[in-house]
Amino acid sequence: MLRGMIICPDEGLAENLQDCLNELKSVVIVRWVDRYPNEIDLVRALRAHSPQVVFMSLHDLDVAFDMAARIENAMPGMQIVTFGQDTDPQALISLMRVGIREYLAWPFQRAEAEETVLRVTENLERKPLQPFESEYLFAFLPSKPGVGTSTIAMNAAHACSRLPDTKTVLIDMDLNSGMQRFMLKLDNDYSIVDAAENAFKLDEALWPQLVTSIGQMDVLHSGRLNPGYRIEGAQVRSMVEFSRRNYKSICVDLSGNMEKYSIEIMQEAKRVFLVTTPEISALHLARERYHYLRQLDLADRIQLLLNRSQKRAPISVSQIEDLLGLPVLACLPNDYQGVTRALTAGKPVDSNSELGREFQRLAYQMMERKMAKDSSKAAKPKSITDYLSILPGKSILFADKKG
Repeated sequence: MLRGMIICPDEGLAENLQDCLNELKSVVIVRWVDRYPNEIDLVRALRAHSPQVVFMSLHDLDVAFDMAARIENAMPGMQIVTFGQDTDPQALISLMRVGIREYLAWPFQRAEAEETVLRVTENLERKPLQPFESEYLFAFLPSKPGVGTSTIAMNAAHACSRLPDTKTVLIDMDLNSGMQRFMLKLDNDYSIVDAAENAFKLDEALWPQLVTSIGQMDVLHSGRLNPGYRIEGAQVRSMVEFSRRNYKSICVDLSGNMEKYSIEIMQEAKRVFLVTTPEISALHLARERYHYLRQLDLADRIQLLLNRSQKRAPISVSQIEDLLGLPVLACLPNDYQGVTRALTAGKPVDSNSELGREFQRLAYQMMERKMAKDSSKAAKPKSITDYLSILPGKSILFADKKG
């Protein structure tokens, strides 16, 4: 069954078309937009509902042509069917010139609509629509409570959001002791529970009410302590699909209790970041988790993050890698004061600190991008002549030995 969206300012005309399409039982209308939306609202609606065909009225011919170009730009290959009460031949010729060959005239006839839907279906079979769906879903899993997974997930998500064209969502799925609401001082009463309960109704109107925006990062916190609540697999998949269509980067903070919904997230993830500290107990449990996840065929997705790393640690990085059988992707330095200041302010850590720079490097690794070389670090002058040569606006006259 095709997923369709109607764009039409005329309510009566839109209802007539939907009644006609309902009779065919081959198209389901997932959204009716009662106006010609601007570019931002249009993209949000397309990504939120992922239609395969847009039925667009010719209430305003010039605006409709512009809207068709925006749809093609946002979702290349999207099928567009225009409709209206005007059967002016010149208008139909104009439609063909911009690549739109499907038009339904009012009053709508079932046979005509059926033929149109059949042609649209054949077009999609020949060239399937490829809507935007990000592959960058990351799960953050603690080896044990207290290793700083929530701090890492939040700062990594924020660092990702600061990269160009990387709209990011941070989702806290720790229903036992979620920390994102506290760490960022969020006052939104809606939580992951509300998102799960409305998982099949998420759209561009409801979602902004559920999240809190911090720059280019949206945050969906876990709400109040609710250990008895369970999120079903179908709800998880629906939320993941919605997030993939609307964000470039999706970071999920897990509890570590290996709930069924946590397993669902890890199976959907591109990378599962197993977080540990260089303590014996944390390393022991990290190895246990790794072995368990290998049994779930997730071994190729797991990467190790070493938190609170110290230069003179009793256990070296190479020893940790040998112990776990897993390479360390990133060593995050122990910065108790910096993290405490950030928590007090309800913000991510200072991006100019050593820890902040490590999060930036981690973000580049996560998004598979290369960091630009730091041009601010100029080479050290090798001699007094080199030093003087870089001084601006100065002409230096050196005296020879005789002078």
